[in-house]
Amino acid sequence: MQRSRGEKWFNVFNMLLMIAFSFLCLYPFIYILAISLNDAMDAQKGGIYMWPRMFTWNNYSIIFNDQNIFLAYTVTVARVFVGVVTQVLLVAMFAYVLTKKNFPLRKFLNWWIVIPMFLSGGLIPFYITLQQLHLLNSFWTYIIPGLYGAFNIMLVRTFMTELPEALEESAKIDGASDFRIFFSIIFPLSKPVLATIALFVGVGHWNDWFTGFTFISNADLWTAQNLLLFLIQSNEASNLAVLSKMHNGTVTVTAESIKMAMLIVTTAPILCIYPFLQKYFVKGIMLGSLKG
Repeated sequence: MQRSRGEKWFNVFNMLLMIAFSFLCLYPFIYILAISLNDAMDAQKGGIYMWPRMFTWNNYSIIFNDQNIFLAYTVTVARVFVGVVTQVLLVAMFAYVLTKKNFPLRKFLNWWIVIPMFLSGGLIPFYITLQQLHLLNSFWTYIIPGLYGAFNIMLVRTFMTELPEALEESAKIDGASDFRIFFSIIFPLSKPVLATIALFVGVGHWNDWFTGFTFISNADLWTAQNLLLFLIQSNEASNLAVLSKMHNGTVTVTAESIKMAMLIVTTAPILCIYPFLQKYFVKGIMLGSLKG
């Protein structure tokens, strides 16, 4: 079907608009990357917009040689891995139970899932609960409160509801238990939506700074986001720059250049991983919504 001149101009306008919008979204990241890869003293002169004028790795060398930053990165990776594995597994099991029409607590649990999505107990009661459970200043503060995800459960439940019941019936005839059916049939067939959940949970854990800021005072348990917040709000970045000067004898980095490099270090992993998971993200969301 041949398009009219108006439709062609409309498509051109949309394309130009999307290109401009994409550039506006990407430019802050490009600017930060250029500053982080430029000589710190030269960057203070200004005039750097998209490309480093005096290329150097000094800023990243200071970051990766700092023990606190390495420890924060280790905690972040451990948090993402443990959080994704545990929440995906528990959400899938919870959702599978809710697909059973003969389960007596099915209606009650459905309401139990929906209500907390709109009504929250508040920050202070939550803090007191964690204190009573001895979860403050613990690595499990990052994991246990996030095991339950109402939206994720509803999304996975919607997906599992549309799986053919004949698969379970034939497995039961062969003598398979509910656990065997779940792990051998339901779980593998739910990979698209579970990959979506894994992406949601992983990005959430990686970007979260509020949990560590509110419930963790032990610096050894800070994530990379909490350390970045600390660098921005305190003089720690300046201290790193001073230590670099004492070690090298010359000023090679500044507090601002270290902050820029730290921003890249905390953002780059998600940007690198997301393109490989994008197909699962789109497929899982489409399946979960259309089948609902």
